[in-house]
Amino acid sequence: MKYIFLNLKRFDIQRNFGGVNSLVSPAEWGSHIAGELEEGLGSLVAKEGQELGEYQFPVFFPEAHLIPAGQALEAKAGTSATARVQLGCQSIYSQDVEVGGNFGAFTSLRTASAMKQLNCQWVIIGHSEERRAKASVMTMAGADPDKVISVQHQLLNKEILCAQKAGLKVLYCIGESAEDLPRRREVLQRQLEEGLAGVDTANVVLGYEPLWAIGPGKTPPTAEQIAQVTAEVKSLCPCPVVYGGGLKKENAQSIGSIKELDGGLIALTRFTGDIGFYPQEYLEIVSTYVKGACGC
Repeated sequence: MKYIFLNLKRFDIQRNFGGVNSLVSPAEWGSHIAGELEEGLGSLVAKEGQELGEYQFPVFFPEAHLIPAGQALEAKAGTSATARVQLGCQSIYSQDVEVGGNFGAFTSLRTASAMKQLNCQWVIIGHSEERRAKASVMTMAGADPDKVISVQHQLLNKEILCAQKAGLKVLYCIGESAEDLPRRREVLQRQLEEGLAGVDTANVVLGYEPLWAIGPGKTPPTAEQIAQVTAEVKSLCPCPVVYGGGLKKENAQSIGSIKELDGGLIALTRFTGDIGFYPQEYLEIVSTYVKGACGC
């Protein structure tokens, strides 16, 4: 199985508030994107044929947009279960409701059971932005840097275990910073061993984020570098690996050609001019990636 993930971050915020959304109002945003992607992927599969048949297309929405997104998928595909787009949420809390126990005292917290009820099939956990947020709280409290990393992994591990108990599949993100490069294998191994302790890896996909290469002015890794790290990660953990450093039209064919990879992660589709996420450009990235993967 291959995977093209989409993380929509907070792309629902309109431009006059400082965001990148120029598609539709926030109230319509989730249904608009889900409907456009479902219809577009259906057309793309019909056009591209067998090459796209082995791919899954999970989309991680901000929580408020999951209900309208699910409704749009049902309108396009009959049911959200038969849609090509699979709904996902952006992380969950490290505890959950339990029969005979806590029945819902989780104000402000996103539980796995709640997300399962909203028809989510996936959750993204350990994204660099989530890791940074967790670390910042502990750093403000004056925690030792190594303790910060250890606790961060423990919290992510609890999230993954809660996700699996609720029946959610997990995209678990790992990666190294520029400072970590000399000991990359050690850093990645620790993220895998501590983050996935006691986890059934059968329903886990790994997203490799080279943090040192993400952002304006940064130099992206070469296809050879990505292939090398992917092979290294797979030697440490028997899970599919996707490239989480930003799949875009400019690099999609090159990254698609990396045989060691099992897919990629898209966020923004346009990085100049009216930057933002645009469904038609997403479809172009998917098509370009698949062409690279099949050598077309």
